[in-house]
Amino acid sequence: MDHITLTDLLIILAAGLVAGLLCRRIGVSLLVGYLVTGALIGPGGFGVVTGKQHEIEYIAEFGVLLLLFSIGLEFSLEDLKKLGGLMIVAGTIQMGVVASAVYALSMAMGLVWKEALIIGLAAAMSSTVLVFKTLTDYGLTTSRAGLRSVGILLFQDIAVVPLLLLIPILASEGEDASSPSYFILSLVSVGFIVGIVLLKFVVGRLFVPFLAQLRSPELLVLFSIVFLGTLVFAVHKVHLPLPLGAYAAGMILSGNRLTAQIDALLLSFRETFLAVFFVGLGLLFKPELVWTEPVFVIFGTLAILLLKTIAATAAARATGLSWRSAFGTGLGLSQVGEFALVVAFAALHAEVLLDQRHYDRLLIIALATLLLTPPLLRLGIKVTHAHEWITEGRRKISKAVADAKHALVFGIGPVGYRVVKDLHARGVKVCAIDRSPVNLHDLAQRGFRTFVGDGRDGTLLENAQVDEVDIVVVCVPDDEVARQIVSVIRELNATCAIVVRCRYLSKAKQIERAGASIAVSEEAGASSLLLKALDQLGGRSERLEQAATAAK
Repeated sequence: MDHITLTDLLIILAAGLVAGLLCRRIGVSLLVGYLVTGALIGPGGFGVVTGKQHEIEYIAEFGVLLLLFSIGLEFSLEDLKKLGGLMIVAGTIQMGVVASAVYALSMAMGLVWKEALIIGLAAAMSSTVLVFKTLTDYGLTTSRAGLRSVGILLFQDIAVVPLLLLIPILASEGEDASSPSYFILSLVSVGFIVGIVLLKFVVGRLFVPFLAQLRSPELLVLFSIVFLGTLVFAVHKVHLPLPLGAYAAGMILSGNRLTAQIDALLLSFRETFLAVFFVGLGLLFKPELVWTEPVFVIFGTLAILLLKTIAATAAARATGLSWRSAFGTGLGLSQVGEFALVVAFAALHAEVLLDQRHYDRLLIIALATLLLTPPLLRLGIKVTHAHEWITEGRRKISKAVADAKHALVFGIGPVGYRVVKDLHARGVKVCAIDRSPVNLHDLAQRGFRTFVGDGRDGTLLENAQVDEVDIVVVCVPDDEVARQIVSVIRELNATCAIVVRCRYLSKAKQIERAGASIAVSEEAGASSLLLKALDQLGGRSERLEQAATAAK
């Protein structure tokens, strides 16, 4: 690596740091920030990075190797077993629909079949990094829709191996159909897959126990780096794509007793891996395509978003999700992901498979979809999980309230007040707690037990006889306070049902981990969920009051 490339790499890391700080500050996706930063400092922007095209590609490829190693390291056979059926059905439908449609469109535009095939398969890939990270941040990876999304992403991750193996085979066939190299590469590809399985066994049985006995983090890091470099060098020697070696190295080191330690030691640099890769991709951005082919860029971006949304919706629906939840899942998987660019980048280097112009087109559409992904993901999560939680949450609340005799309600705002009345109409004895005596005045006048104070106060809760209640409803406006209230209540009453209305979807799982039976957010229609569930059980309190008045 020459001096100018080292300088460029330093600029990329510094730009990634600045972009990361700004994105954290203003709440924008880091990956989008990296892409935009790369475009701004690259040759198509302000020209801060002065490297030539091939040098910039080396930087992007270096980022690819690190990124694929980190993703491969998280590969889990347990997830594979758990998601087996979902993954195969949903993944096959999603990739099959997208690849077939893009292939047909590419052929209609005059591309040769190999280019059309590569572009179709690449376009079918969604962003594992962006989608999985967002689902994890919101605590939704184990929800019904989240499992479908993870299954499709895992299917795509596995599909990367045969796709990368396919590239040199197609390139060899293009050079000379009569050459034995086609068959040799086919054998090498099969041998490579067998080698991954054997190496995983050998590493797990020999090296892992030995390294575990040494208890040396330094040697573990050194071993991981040497192992990564060795596999990348090995695939290069047998004329396979370099990213394949990095991905395989991560897969081989995954799923053993040292994986978590490797993850803690090496993948603390994940943000660096992501910065190098995505800023490097941004550097390759060629804005002149936007001016010279604006119709193609706009309609191509909209078409791929629509196509991938339809394909993922069909895949999720085929595995049992409702149409609404399936549509939300489809929105979240509508982008062209980083693996698409890995596959296209490998095909570009094969030269006979993908020319620079078609690669640039795919790149700009992929970048455009990635830029649009954060709002689409948020919309998809809101659509999907609002529906899931209203359905599933109503069932849980119904079960909790069905036999309740005593209840405690925290936070007597509009929703809390309505909950108290509906529970009372059901025949449940209700005690209300709020920091403001003003909020409690009307209930106190009507004969309800009320307490003024902080719901986190153990003495207050004991006076309110929290150990005797069957159900607790928390409607305070601060999510962290709600979590703390739940934690204190759970210490004093291990069996009661605790229902929490929180503000943010991302906080719901944290509150449930603190001990809540269910936490539903305003983003998911929490107020509607609480009230509809209680109305369904006890009838509307207004109707009962009207009937009582009429009887008098």
